[in-house]
Amino acid sequence: MIRIIPAIDIMDGRAVRLAGGDFSKRTVYYNDPLEAAKMFEDAGLKNLHMVDLDGARAGATCNWKTLERIASGTSLQIDFGGGIQSMEDVSRVFNAGAAQVNAGTIPARNKELFLSWMKMFGAEKFLVGADVKGRSLMVKGWEEDSGQEVSGFINDYMLEGVGNFFCTDVSKDGMMEGPAIDLYKSLLTECAGMELIASGGVKSIEDVEALDDCGCKGVIIGKALYEGGISLKKLKRYVD
Repeated sequence: MIRIIPAIDIMDGRAVRLAGGDFSKRTVYYNDPLEAAKMFEDAGLKNLHMVDLDGARAGATCNWKTLERIASGTSLQIDFGGGIQSMEDVSRVFNAGAAQVNAGTIPARNKELFLSWMKMFGAEKFLVGADVKGRSLMVKGWEEDSGQEVSGFINDYMLEGVGNFFCTDVSKDGMMEGPAIDLYKSLLTECAGMELIASGGVKSIEDVEALDDCGCKGVIIGKALYEGGISLKKLKRYVD
């Protein structure tokens, strides 16, 4: 059964969502992100996807103190990313309480560095992000085209032992227009054996069911939870 992963995106210390990856189109949902995290924990959810949007844009982790507060204030298994550029950054994030680091820019831009992180901490400690517009891999907070095609990128890292990936169709993120089902079906065929977590566009429980049916192992949900498109009560059947 598909795993439900609520999302908290951090900007200026607050929980926000962007529309279509546009930093100028943000909505603030919680001034204190810990409140949102506790709400998800109280509903029985086990995981949390956190993105440091300030860090992703600046190329330096900015909101690791927020991670520390949420990790110490809940029992959620957190994957955290945004602006992680060095071994020291990775260590800081793990020391702050993250269970995994999610990363997209460094795997796309500096494979040798990313492989050194995997060697130090273990491949299972990383969730590789494949954020796309069309079939192009986007990096640096979704603002730059890496020049790589998404399935080639995923298959390359699968050969290096990475099994877990999350894929966001940037054009759909925060838009609540439905997830990129056709893209995910294609990737699951082209990248046989990958563990795919879908992200972006989820607006209803029917979208979750469709992603489960197509073979996604998890789904990251943000705006639909904050704005009531999907109630936490409706997700009970997906909670262990």
